[in-house]
Amino acid sequence: MFNVLLIICRLLLAVTFIASGLLKAIDPLGTQYKLQDYLAAWGMTEVVPDWLTLAAAIALAAFEFCAGIFLLFAIQRRVTSRLVLAFMVVMTPLTLWLAITNPISDCGCFGDAITLTNWQTFFKNVLLLAAAVIVARKPLQMRRFIPKKWQWVIINTALLSIVVLAAYSLYYLPVIDFRPYHVGADIRKGMEIPAGAAKPQFETTFILEKDGVQKEFTLDNYPDSTWTFVDSKTIQTQAGYEPPIHDFSITLNETDEDITDSVLNDKGLTFLLVAPYLEKADDTNFSEINSIHEYAEDNGHHFYCLTASGREAISHWRDITGAEYPFCTTDATTLKTIIRSNPGLVLLKGGIVIGKWSHNALPQQYMEAPAQAP
Repeated sequence: MFNVLLIICRLLLAVTFIASGLLKAIDPLGTQYKLQDYLAAWGMTEVVPDWLTLAAAIALAAFEFCAGIFLLFAIQRRVTSRLVLAFMVVMTPLTLWLAITNPISDCGCFGDAITLTNWQTFFKNVLLLAAAVIVARKPLQMRRFIPKKWQWVIINTALLSIVVLAAYSLYYLPVIDFRPYHVGADIRKGMEIPAGAAKPQFETTFILEKDGVQKEFTLDNYPDSTWTFVDSKTIQTQAGYEPPIHDFSITLNETDEDITDSVLNDKGLTFLLVAPYLEKADDTNFSEINSIHEYAEDNGHHFYCLTASGREAISHWRDITGAEYPFCTTDATTLKTIIRSNPGLVLLKGGIVIGKWSHNALPQQYMEAPAQAP
């Protein structure tokens, strides 16, 4: 019975760790953003530099993926089982704290592919911790799938493949896009609320006073006029349906005009240069970006830069790049969700995403002389 239980626990841990590491490596910037959310909850955002959180994101993805592979193939059984147990001993109390305090809505265990609530994450980790304890008790009873002399092949292949995947996704874009702004997505439909969808529920409590005594009442037991109103408070008792895209808006800086609808309803091509923070944006390929802007102007298309940066940062970007395109304000979190590149280029047509590119691989077909729009 113990051997059967050991096999189940081993496979459960292996599959979970492989999936978690793989999904983190597919989207290393997304993992970095989640780590920064943790730091913000602890008030440490200014202490830890961005390069360190990015390195930690890739290291975490590599550790989880390799740990899962090593468990699956029974490689370095003692060390691997102990490291997995230590990892779960740390993560389980952390996710309990997340579930109780709720500083962030999602732990980010599986990136954007699978979203779990904080309580679901905690119970998942309790199960994994129990499995890790069982595996760590008798690690040498895990049977190998390959001869010991060939284990170095699996070790090197696992480590190299996960690092290459993370580097590729970081330099270009994630090889699989699980976010609601993926190529082919209709942003307008993503913002719609279906008919009959659940609406958020609220409850208002009234604080009233009579004869020097204060009591709380609801609408169901509101007293007569002999009570004097003091205060009221409203809390949300039930969450309603939230569309996949719920915070997408574009405000033109020069006029403070909301141009969201005009952008989404434009039947032609609309180029969006997405730069959450221009202060941190890579300006290496500014000449190519300017060429695409010229192409858009010459062919009658729109070109906007969406950013959450202020006027000073915009002015500095214009000075160093010679940018002549209009700048718009959009929420930083939304911009980081749209594309994992700073800056990155998004191409819309009728509100549908038809192309996305990192600043490292901008589309050459839009840098040529004026031509018929595709």
